[in-house]
Amino acid sequence: MTTIFLTHIPDMLANYYGERALAALRELGDVRLNETGKVLDAQALALAAKGCEIIVSDRQTPGPAEFFPLAPDLVAFLRVAVDIRNIDVAVASREGILVTHATPGFIESVAEMAIGFMIDCGRTITSSAAIYHAGRVPEARMGRQLSGSTVGIIGYGAIGQYLAPLCVALGMTVLIHDPFKTISEPGLLQAGFGEVLARSDFVICLAIANEQTENLMNSAAFVQMKKSAFFINLSRGNLVDEAALAAALNDKTIAGAALDVGRAQDQMPSPALAARADVIATPHIAGLTPNAAEHQAFDTVNQVKELVAGGMPPGAANPDAAARLTRLKRA
Repeated sequence: MTTIFLTHIPDMLANYYGERALAALRELGDVRLNETGKVLDAQALALAAKGCEIIVSDRQTPGPAEFFPLAPDLVAFLRVAVDIRNIDVAVASREGILVTHATPGFIESVAEMAIGFMIDCGRTITSSAAIYHAGRVPEARMGRQLSGSTVGIIGYGAIGQYLAPLCVALGMTVLIHDPFKTISEPGLLQAGFGEVLARSDFVICLAIANEQTENLMNSAAFVQMKKSAFFINLSRGNLVDEAALAAALNDKTIAGAALDVGRAQDQMPSPALAARADVIATPHIAGLTPNAAEHQAFDTVNQVKELVAGGMPPGAANPDAAARLTRLKRA
């Protein structure tokens, strides 16, 4: 029987895998859990997963270059997330180990969070509630409705494509910036990066995080935004120069920000920014709904099912280099 190691610490196991997916995985092999209560580094992961053919990894657990030579029994390293940037695919390939990723089951959930952030920013919901919770009465301030406002969406991937028509339905002017896409859908306007920044009341960052987009939102970007505009990040902290964002907030260059991601542990907003009164911050929970979590967990269940049947699973990042897969066919 195939032996599978699940890296998730207890809260990740409950929130990002779940009992139904775990039960389905156990029908496919002997499942071992991470019982240390800690995120495992290369040495610890190699020890914990000794003898396992498949690792199903949470997003916090890296697959660094030094790990794969320490895992002679490993055939496949499956990630319960889309992002595999902390897995050294090149070294895994050199060792003949398959790497896979999940599909984005969080599209609707993150898009809904974007709508919520815009409403919260525009209507001072969080700040008013905090003042009431402190036993005081907040000032009744004029708000901004979404209808009639302009939203700029940076990055027109799966989330952007789902979010944009929702914004149109709410009566917003929708500007899209994505140099790799041609926008032709009704009600959407394709625009350059500078135009999106200059015209938008809400700038929502949904671009892919890579070397080209590192610190995309920097001092030069923030200074182009309206002083009354809000910046919203639901992608990755890597896209934001945090010192530049803090300076823009300090100087009132922009009105505020809403962040679900950042450069802190597990891609959470940095505490210094999250603590600000002009920032709404949540701990990387935009995709944390049962629907979204089960989608990605069952992606890995189906990948394991395909592997033990002798096939190549969807989501394979290096199928041509996965020389060890023949071992599963004999398992």
